[in-house]
Amino acid sequence: MDKETFRKHGYEFIDWVADYLENVGEYRICPDVRPGEIKQKLPKEAPGKGESLDIIFNDFKRKIFPGMTHWQHPSWFAYFPANNSPPSVLAELLTAGMGAQCMIWETSPAAAELEEVVMEWLKSMLALPKGMTGVIQDTASTSSLVALLTAREKATGFESNVKGFKEPLVIYCSEESHSSVEKGAKIAGFGKENIRHIPTDKDYAVLPGELEKSIFEDMNKGLKPCCVVATVGTTSSSAIDPLDKIGEICKRYNIWLHVDAAYAGTASVLPEKRWMFKGIEYADSFVFNPHKWMLTNFDCSAYFVKEPDLLVRTFEIHPEYLKTGVDSQVKNYRDWGIALGRRFRALKLWFVLRYYGIEGIQEMVRKHIELAQSFKDKVEGSPSFELMAPVPLSLVCFRLNDGSSEGELNRMNRRLLEAVNQTGKLHMTHTTLKGKYVIRLCVASRTTEKQDVERAWELIDEKAREILTPSST
Repeated sequence: MDKETFRKHGYEFIDWVADYLENVGEYRICPDVRPGEIKQKLPKEAPGKGESLDIIFNDFKRKIFPGMTHWQHPSWFAYFPANNSPPSVLAELLTAGMGAQCMIWETSPAAAELEEVVMEWLKSMLALPKGMTGVIQDTASTSSLVALLTAREKATGFESNVKGFKEPLVIYCSEESHSSVEKGAKIAGFGKENIRHIPTDKDYAVLPGELEKSIFEDMNKGLKPCCVVATVGTTSSSAIDPLDKIGEICKRYNIWLHVDAAYAGTASVLPEKRWMFKGIEYADSFVFNPHKWMLTNFDCSAYFVKEPDLLVRTFEIHPEYLKTGVDSQVKNYRDWGIALGRRFRALKLWFVLRYYGIEGIQEMVRKHIELAQSFKDKVEGSPSFELMAPVPLSLVCFRLNDGSSEGELNRMNRRLLEAVNQTGKLHMTHTTLKGKYVIRLCVASRTTEKQDVERAWELIDEKAREILTPSST
């Protein structure tokens, strides 16, 4: 492709993206397609001869785009967000254009040093302990795996990297912890049977007494406690584990403490929300995702550690072809995680932080929290609905309740969620809390405004009334 052809289509694509970002709220959120329908429209084999970009782009618009889910829609209230923003999109364009491989300092010095700088910015913005050092991973799942692997090596004096496991090591986490903890434990060789899921209180936060009891029982059995994973902002309900009490226990028994704040970590930019992180000084590692609630394109996970030497020692490997003359003077981030190859993720984060500034990010987070509180008030003010968990941030867990049995309430709320989502006008997800089917509404899209939350309530209430008062036949 020559320069002029590239330029022509580049302008065309930017125009398309600009229009998409402007008009995303006009689309049906989830595509109305059946499994396999998209695949049937595509050739079974790659073309023998190259095709023009006009044809390819047209097929994208006709065959691919109609099957996409619109995560940036203002009425996207599902899961936790995977936000983007115009400055982040433009930075991704530059990253893709350069095609840099940022595995070590020498392969892209500016990438390595910019990553150092933006991680220090984030540490200050979130008021994390000054002694922590950060690195960008791809996702919180990877960051938690990295934490488990480092905890494993510290607990075994780095022998498990050399000789493998000699004795079982035990991991402790909330019964509400993200599934990545279990997946990470399996990958890291701990074994599913060596995970302890600690009971939670009425607000779905870990009970410190139950944690210490479990640790003590394992020690009496001759097992070795290795790592506790605490969560600030659980996936199901945004519950806040008490870091200070958990941290004291970890310190008492010399256990690695990893804090998973993938979604909620961004809220620490607000001084009034830092109570959630009381005790963060006990953490050996901490993760949050700028690609969730900080306007940065997926993927970008900010991982911080108290002792980076332990992290590097866990992952470092020195083949001759990767050695350089400046290794002793720089951070080679290939040794700070699992992958050797690394994308230039720091650039989009730098663009976002500079474009919006701390105040712009604070304004967005406060707005989302206020909008979630307004939805919470509507739930609590309705005789047909009930709130199912505290709302410290922007996630509201609720259900329809007409006094039926728990089994019937579960079925009723499943019907309600399906009815709302099938309209294509908004999208939510569900979870279970203590066996109860619960609907989750998370206000965290960059494009969401007051009217979107109000329309969501109106639609939910309308569908609920249809379920509670079915028309006679």
